[in-house]
Amino acid sequence: MRQIVLDTETTGMPVERGHRIIEIGAVEIINRTLTGRQFHYYIHPERAIDEGAQAVHGISLDDLAGKPKFAAIADELIEFLRGGELIAHNAAFDVGFLDAEFARLPEGPKTRSLAVVTDTLAMARERYPGQRNSLDALCKRLGVDNAHRNLHGALLDAELLADVYFAMTSGQTDLGLAVAVESEASGRARRIAFDPAQLRVIAAGDADLAAHRAWIERLRAASGGRSLWPEESPA
Repeated sequence: MRQIVLDTETTGMPVERGHRIIEIGAVEIINRTLTGRQFHYYIHPERAIDEGAQAVHGISLDDLAGKPKFAAIADELIEFLRGGELIAHNAAFDVGFLDAEFARLPEGPKTRSLAVVTDTLAMARERYPGQRNSLDALCKRLGVDNAHRNLHGALLDAELLADVYFAMTSGQTDLGLAVAVESEASGRARRIAFDPAQLRVIAAGDADLAAHRAWIERLRAASGGRSLWPEESPA
């Protein structure tokens, strides 16, 4: 499975007031592994940056002098997103700005026609109802180191969000079972045949059990000691 964790910085908000993207950062994940492939651009917005927004990300219009306009990087972005799963925190914000930028292009696509969209903010609200679920709050809760995050930055935030996503979905595994997937990106469902007799069962070794115990301790710390997960599964 190919996933793209993405974040944007903008001139302000809301998008309906003509605000523009000034930075896009994205990292690629394949089979729950960061591949090292990234998409990152600073973009000249062709308009002023609100003072409040600049206080958040620290990017001034002078910093963007000579940077490409969105149209110049659009084709590369489209190909980077195409056919994947787009993961973003408060995805409606990022998708709204991407759609507004694409709409300024001749025959520009909709983001959801390129990729399935997953919102980690919605995931976090379901998992941690009534709690703060900002990226910083999730990093603290899940033990993701964000000490170097003094200002918002699209690429840094995408990298942090990838770690948060891994932590929030650590119990999910792909066993290669029969799957039918339908999305706006694929346009049709495809069933994969699977023979259960081919499933290999691998017992956990000492290193696996030690890693499991370490993860449980981090989970207990992150949950304030409320984790009910046993340290080891019964033999």
